[in-house]
Amino acid sequence: MALNLTHQTGAAAITAAPAPGARAAVFAASAAAGATASQSLRMQTQVVEPAQPQAPEMFQAMAPDQQQLQDAEHPDVRGEEARKVGVPVFVMMPLDTVRKDGSALNRRKAVQASMAALKSAGAAGIMVDVWWGIAESEGPGQYNFAGYIELMEMAKKAGLKVQAVMSFHQCGGNVGDSVTIPLPKWALEEMDKDQDLAYTDRSGRRNYEYISLGADALPALKGRTPVQCYADFMRAFRDHLAPYMGNTICEIQVGMGPAGELRYPSYPESNGTWSFPGIGEFQCYDRYMRSSLKAAAEAVGRPEWGNAGPEDSGTYNQWPEDTGFFRREGGWNTDYGQFFMSWYSQMLLEHGERILSACSSVFTGTPGVKVSVKVAGIHWHYGTRSHAPELTAGYYNTRNHDGYLPIARMLGRHGAVLNFTCVEMRNHEQPQDAQCMPEALVQQVANAAKDAGVGLAGENALPRYDETAHDQVIATAAEKAEEDRMVAFTYLRMGPDLFQPDNWRRFAAFVKRMTETGVRDVCREQVEREAQSVAHATQGVVQEAAVALTN
Repeated sequence: MALNLTHQTGAAAITAAPAPGARAAVFAASAAAGATASQSLRMQTQVVEPAQPQAPEMFQAMAPDQQQLQDAEHPDVRGEEARKVGVPVFVMMPLDTVRKDGSALNRRKAVQASMAALKSAGAAGIMVDVWWGIAESEGPGQYNFAGYIELMEMAKKAGLKVQAVMSFHQCGGNVGDSVTIPLPKWALEEMDKDQDLAYTDRSGRRNYEYISLGADALPALKGRTPVQCYADFMRAFRDHLAPYMGNTICEIQVGMGPAGELRYPSYPESNGTWSFPGIGEFQCYDRYMRSSLKAAAEAVGRPEWGNAGPEDSGTYNQWPEDTGFFRREGGWNTDYGQFFMSWYSQMLLEHGERILSACSSVFTGTPGVKVSVKVAGIHWHYGTRSHAPELTAGYYNTRNHDGYLPIARMLGRHGAVLNFTCVEMRNHEQPQDAQCMPEALVQQVANAAKDAGVGLAGENALPRYDETAHDQVIATAAEKAEEDRMVAFTYLRMGPDLFQPDNWRRFAAFVKRMTETGVRDVCREQVEREAQSVAHATQGVVQEAAVALTN
């Protein structure tokens, strides 16, 4: 049974950036001098000298007339170009689709056979990671997209669309990572010189999955800032693959953190650091994040709040009630807790704003290409008051505070689609003692996307080939009124298991139901017969793909 939560729009509202030469310090004291900590905090703007450590920027919510202008400029924002019938299905390619030197495809025959099978089953296209650590591995500004060009040409010939993921993170250390693809060597060299470029937890553990957002504006990568590197990479991708933009390449999903998601690396699996369903840890202890926290605390007249994150927030594998900060009546709901979570989540929002601005500058004016951003489906401990794992990941989502509406509004400013995971999960399938509530979480995020006027796309968090998972995805994504359907669904993941006979037949039926439904009275038996026909017709190419992917 889904939890009935009352969520309110939080203080981290989103607005236009301040004029050049000034930044907005977010947190100003809530009252005149002498006000006590028990008084609620207000957020105002004040000019801070650029040379000083900066508190994060705040943005005002868009006025209705601005929203109308946004819709006119970004017709895809509501997914209005989406299906005349059903929801298009894309399939994620293997993580190592392109060789590590970027020169060509791995298992070319397998890719070709797989694409032919997907097309026969009615899939709309594929999703592929365009790894920063592959395509710009040789040196700053030295790009090699040869393997990706080969893939796009193959997809074009197969009649498939492509969702290209700008993957600025490391592959390895997260759920489902079967290969290791680090950040570019030259970037890692700079991180070794200045380890504060890496996210850092309270114990001083450095995380090299993704460059700390605290260094977004620091020219630390051979004279360029991380955001400039990301923008240059996207521009080079656009230019090198110009013949495919808008016809074969239909979407750019821009990576914003570990696993390509807009979040902090608060639950890393590498070296056994974290295991499900632990609460994770805050990642705000590098020099640049601490400078921002210090400035934010000084802005509210509470400099003692700027020394570090919460001292009683526990460790990666603890549960909420094991900690002083996350327990039922813990520090998360005090003045200090609200201040800290507002700062921590706002830093993440501003990071997203900066990268989306860079992405928009590259792809605006490219017809037929929409932009999307992936948000993590952190469903464990969702039934608690504090939602601890969401908080450590940077989503200020509690019993009293909606953490997803600000994200959706930020995406809406750029006409981006919100891509969300765990669409296949049901509450009763998850550990109930950890109060996992994926269905309630998906519904909350869907409501946020609808309220913000942005399209919602989905994907499954874990590989599932059973009809139970398929039924859940269809109920969530397709069997809704047209205005509530998802704009696309991406299926995790292409591999030998997908092409096993029973799995492939079920997948063909799933695609049929997703893409040609939208009403609940579809004849299940007819779909099964058609899926069986697809499975029979593609038997040869499916067997070829399964064998080639295994080798």
